Amino acid sequence: MSNPLLRVFSSLTESRRVVEATLPRRSFDDVILPSATRRALDQALAHVTSHDLIFNRWGLGERHPTGLALAFNFAGPPGTGKTICAEAVAHALGRRLLVVRYAEVESMWMGATPKNVSAVFRLAREENAVVLFDEADAIASRRSASLEHGFLREANTVVNVLLMELETFNGVVIFATNLAANFDPAFERRIRTHVLFEMPGVDEREQIWRVQMHPTLTPLAGDVDFRALAETYTVSGGDIRNAVLKAAMAAASEPGGDALKAIHHRHLEAGIRDVLAGKRVMQQSLFHTEKRTRLPGTALATLIGITALLVALAALIIALLR
Repeated sequence: MSNPLLRVFSSLTESRRVVEATLPRRSFDDVILPSATRRALDQALAHVTSHDLIFNRWGLGERHPTGLALAFNFAGPPGTGKTICAEAVAHALGRRLLVVRYAEVESMWMGATPKNVSAVFRLAREENAVVLFDEADAIASRRSASLEHGFLREANTVVNVLLMELETFNGVVIFATNLAANFDPAFERRIRTHVLFEMPGVDEREQIWRVQMHPTLTPLAGDVDFRALAETYTVSGGDIRNAVLKAAMAAASEPGGDALKAIHHRHLEAGIRDVLAGKRVMQQSLFHTEKRTRLPGTALATLIGITALLVALAALIIALLR
């Protein structure tokens, strides 16, 4: 019998999976969060655990038969733990996690993308799984009042289908986004709890640096100062993870026997500086480079002169043809 996860509506080649099914391995013990974020997550979990009591045993499900989905909005900067916490929620509930990315459900065929969205919820019902819409602002974006173009009508239809599915889905849906302001306003009343993932403070950053290392296997030199790293670099947990991996690769590539190699403080500092340099590259835009790409004064004067000459020649040709 074929795996039901492979029967989800796919593209023309039927080789692309709409969703990624994972067995959650990370729990809340693996996540370092600011206290306010952790309290909001505890509140979200309380909604799930009390759902049966409120809607079944207290009978509110008969009075409110729609809108039963437990939809949570995880909003915050990249690398602050939104995806990991979604996995931790599924782990705490003992359920599978279906990770949905818009690039995977979007189809080149008109009308296929809304069907893919419905297929995700159908699979979630079959698997009793937690659904995570990663980068959810792409799929739950504001609907357009202009319907002149087919892609705008398609985008509006996708949002409408998603809203209808939330009305009938009796499960847990998590929207993770860096741009919550782009959500269609209709999602606001369907979301039970909004969890803001803030950048970690100094104490959280120090703990995050520490937990990246294996307690017994990672060779750390005596000069490593996690507190100094936390105080010097205001970064996210994702940045710290990448910096540690870069530091480990740098330490491992140094000459000498493996038994003599260790991760030093300089490796970690070089790693986080490299991560920050990479972020600056990714933030470049036309506006950032405007001053550097501006023509020198002589070149600009030459360009203006050539343009004026071409305009004069065009005027002369028009006058001769009259």
